[in-house]
Amino acid sequence: MFCSVDGVGAKKALRAMVRPVQDIAEMIEEQDAKGLSSLPGIGAATAERIIAKLRRKMSKFALLVASAQAYEADVKRDVVQDAYEALRTLGHSEADARKLLDSVLKTKRRFADAEAILQAIYDQSHGRE
Repeated sequence: MFCSVDGVGAKKALRAMVRPVQDIAEMIEEQDAKGLSSLPGIGAATAERIIAKLRRKMSKFALLVASAQAYEADVKRDVVQDAYEALRTLGHSEADARKLLDSVLKTKRRFADAEAILQAIYDQSHGRE
């Protein structure tokens, strides 16, 4: 969208994308010219043009990004909760279940479901990481 603003080409737009898209969308929506002008290649005048041109278009975009991130966090929480409950059902204490979950979650891997987490715990406990 930056490229639709006069004086902002593809090169300048790419250079300016050093912050998360949601942050930039919020700056535009909140008319934060100072924040925008802190981006590489964006001066005060260009920041004002960006705000004038894109302000009304950013609210939907900022909400979409936020809701997608919230959904992803909820899904992860549900998967971890399901894995925790499965470990408790298998006879692990609360502390042991938390310890096992923490050990696989600190690897920063993404897990599609509770079964994948349980498989990772099993693999880790049998030295198959």
